[in-house]
Amino acid sequence: MGVRGEARARREVRDRGDLRVRQELRGRWERARSWSGANPWAVDLGIALLVQAAMTMPFVVPRPPEIEPATWAAYGLTTLTVVPLVWRRRAPVAVLLAILATNTLYVLALEGPGQPLPYTGLVIVYTIALLSPPRKRLATAGLMVVAVPVSVWLNTRSARELTFSLFVFGAAYVFGRLQDARQRAHLIEAERAAARERARIAREMHDILSHAVSLMIVQAEAGPVAVRAAPERAEAAFEAISETGREAMTQLRQMLGLLREGTEGAPPREPQPDLSGIPALVERVRSGGLLVEYTTEGGVRALPTATGASAYRIVQEALTNVVKHADARRAEVRLAHADGVLRVTVTDDGRGPAPGPAGRGSGGHGLTGIRERAAAHGGTVTTGPAPGGRGFEVRVLLPVPSTAEVGR
Repeated sequence: MGVRGEARARREVRDRGDLRVRQELRGRWERARSWSGANPWAVDLGIALLVQAAMTMPFVVPRPPEIEPATWAAYGLTTLTVVPLVWRRRAPVAVLLAILATNTLYVLALEGPGQPLPYTGLVIVYTIALLSPPRKRLATAGLMVVAVPVSVWLNTRSARELTFSLFVFGAAYVFGRLQDARQRAHLIEAERAAARERARIAREMHDILSHAVSLMIVQAEAGPVAVRAAPERAEAAFEAISETGREAMTQLRQMLGLLREGTEGAPPREPQPDLSGIPALVERVRSGGLLVEYTTEGGVRALPTATGASAYRIVQEALTNVVKHADARRAEVRLAHADGVLRVTVTDDGRGPAPGPAGRGSGGHGLTGIRERAAAHGGTVTTGPAPGGRGFEVRVLLPVPSTAEVGR
């Protein structure tokens, strides 16, 4: 291995290590978010304890001799301003009023140490901006416009404190609204991801059922004729129907397992089909009477799981279209592996593209599914008459990462 090869190997090891670290951190963050969503009481209690720790600092820091020492009464009243935060999600406006009342009592009745930041007020204003409806948010904003100047007048009566207090409370409100917008965006993205997943599963089930039912219909229609003319062929046809049905049931159970994943009693996930399953797929189609030739070109590549599954489904759907629509005698499946791309070509000698909504070249569900699968991987699809003008051809180009080569 040359110097460049060693450098590339070290870089790949470092990249894999960085990826593992990022995945581990992301996993921990997701678990923490899931736990906090399932335990809101614990989160609110933790926030209250954190605020209490921050507000305790002025009581434990030594005070100058000319200033009277802090009293336990002052500390107890400070704690009383923190306790309502435990209910901040359930009654945020009531918690705000309780905090304002205890803070006013603290300023008027006791001579305790001041706080560098109005921690409790900032937390509850942020919570109201995040969780409350517009009317409560507007009422809170109006209340704070009045309460902040009054609090400053009771404390230092300085313009500097007034400006600072208005700024930090305004920042808490803005951060709450930004977090609400972020959560809404995440919810919309989650709904879109769920819709994409439903569409993907629907496409998979369409491919499975369409392929299996088409082959079973062909075999069933040929069965009576074979029974009279060649009983041994009839037996093979019935065996092919049985095998096709079992294969379809296996794949359907796998898809339903994806829908039930994470629920009690869900079956274990089975591996997705890939290029290694294409020879068996071709053999099942041959059992229906269609002469199918399967060839590969180029060096052997190990595709990413998603790309391999999509390539398999593309070939499956293209052959299903041949069986259902082409009235063909022969078909050819070619896979060409080249640098950075996999070319999938399925050609038949049938009647070729037909115009109209149901025509093979007009984009029925099958061709639409092929295009969607290719587009999901940044690939392209071209359909049209086969070379020579007879038959139909589907040509698909799928980008393949160079790191997918066998032996890397």
